[in-house]
Amino acid sequence: MHLAQLNIAKAKYALESENMTDFVDNLEPVNHLADLSEGFIWRLQDETGDATQIKAFSDPKIILNMSVWASTDALKHFMFKTHHKSFLSRKKEWFHQLPEQSYVLWWIPTGHIPTVEEAVDKLMYLRKNGDTPHAFTFKSLFSSTEYEAHKIEIS
Repeated sequence: MHLAQLNIAKAKYALESENMTDFVDNLEPVNHLADLSEGFIWRLQDETGDATQIKAFSDPKIILNMSVWASTDALKHFMFKTHHKSFLSRKKEWFHQLPEQSYVLWWIPTGHIPTVEEAVDKLMYLRKNGDTPHAFTFKSLFSSTEYEAHKIEIS
């Protein structure tokens, strides 16, 4: 099993705005860092190499990031122990705090590439049901074994 993640953010300014320059200018280096990270499998991107123009919500200011990792440890290492952390700490400069959960984690079969629709469904499920083995956050970190047991239980 691999770990999929979706996170969304609502931009305070247009991506072309001077206020977003540091964020936009660092998309390519941070994405490149992810691509080279141990445990990285895949990330959503368009022909420009990022996902900022892929829209999944009615609000055009909401951007998304979606990726697949070999494990929760691999994702956590990239997020909190690389150059990515310095941009994560600046999130409030560029993005509004959302009133609902803004990210979701879920287990997928090895080799599966999640769709944007699948990811949005997982986020909506999490918002409605809270952390479960089906869709969860770093607060719970259900294992793939727990996910498999949950699948059998609800079948």
